[in-house]
Amino acid sequence: MRPAAGTAPYEHVREWERVPEELSARVPAEQRGPGRGRDDVRLLVSRGTEVTHHAFRELPGVLRAGDLLVVNTSPTLAAAVDGRIGHARVVVHFSTRGDDGRWAVELRDPDGAGSTRARAGGPAGAEVRVPGGVRLALEEPLSPGGGRLWWARVSPGGSVPGLLREHGRPIRYAYTERDQPLSAYRTVFALPSADGAGSAEMPSAARPFTAGLVAELVSRGVQFAPVVLHTGVSSAEAHEPPYPERFAVPQTSARLVNAVRAGGGRVIAVGTTAVRALESAAGADGVVHARAGWTELVVTPERGVRAVDGLLTGLHEPQASHLLMLEAVAGSPALDRGYGAARRGRYLWHEFGDVHLLLPRRAPPRPGADSEDGARSTAADTDVCVGVGTSTGHRCGHGCGAWVGRWREALTQSIASATSCENDLCAM
Repeated sequence: MRPAAGTAPYEHVREWERVPEELSARVPAEQRGPGRGRDDVRLLVSRGTEVTHHAFRELPGVLRAGDLLVVNTSPTLAAAVDGRIGHARVVVHFSTRGDDGRWAVELRDPDGAGSTRARAGGPAGAEVRVPGGVRLALEEPLSPGGGRLWWARVSPGGSVPGLLREHGRPIRYAYTERDQPLSAYRTVFALPSADGAGSAEMPSAARPFTAGLVAELVSRGVQFAPVVLHTGVSSAEAHEPPYPERFAVPQTSARLVNAVRAGGGRVIAVGTTAVRALESAAGADGVVHARAGWTELVVTPERGVRAVDGLLTGLHEPQASHLLMLEAVAGSPALDRGYGAARRGRYLWHEFGDVHLLLPRRAPPRPGADSEDGARSTAADTDVCVGVGTSTGHRCGHGCGAWVGRWREALTQSIASATSCENDLCAM
């Protein structure tokens, strides 16, 4: 979920045009030193404009009994396969399976360092040869005017799930250090699907969870509700708006969400994919219904959220339109303050990086009472940042870079101009 190509919402804050290389998580947490696990990442907690710093293992002490975590159970696929068009080598990223059996694919050039670089899609009628004698016939762009993702027809007898099992590898981006096994890209919540469907990219907000941490959360009264959203291939260069993705919210999860909200509990989505799925099943009154199919929902501050109270997510790139969703959940002052604290605190970005928990602002503590979780905070993190999100997009004195005003306007205009959706799930 990113703005359309050509937008530059951060031109007035040059240092936020891209994530500095030293803040990119290049390998999984468990590979950064002896005895480390995937839960050895940091947890930034935002409650309104108050920011506190934790280890992710402290999450059970941050949440409270009665909270509900909504998790995406889509398994990550080994969605990258080597191929050829004529004599040219390409890498095929399998994104999304359509209802008619075609696959949306992205063709990329190998960069010689284990990753890939962008290349033009198409043309219509081109044939891509992949291992196992399978052929892909490119037919048309996924969206009118688009050129990155194309619908491809698989040759008779060809099985993409089988192809990926035998010859696929996880999609890797240039900021990572080396290839990783598929297990590094799967979360503890991932479940296989009968038809072999899954996500081209990992629902990475859930990556730090371990079976032990889940057990501790349950023992403390935190509940879990599964949903499914199969994520497609995002664009590392073009920053395109979101496109339709397949999702499902089962009846049991819908009932649990509604019961928790009716009882005054907090519904916290684990990842932006869980937000998109849950909000796609929520009515205007906030009641969640069992629903499955395709969603074109774009969550913006103007639309708001109807069923979600909080969000656990990774740290997103400066031009990611996911930031609009974060603002819809927490508000621009909280978002700006949190990202400023993350940058000052040298948090790590991307799928192997640290995570950010956005919660509703808590009530002031009683005089003399201890804080809710004994968290560490600083005056620089908790002082109110006056003027965040103004139309001038000014920068505050805390160094947090209050870019929200112009950023939000540019992203909103970009998505509005690049998408046209008559689906009632969109509700833009």
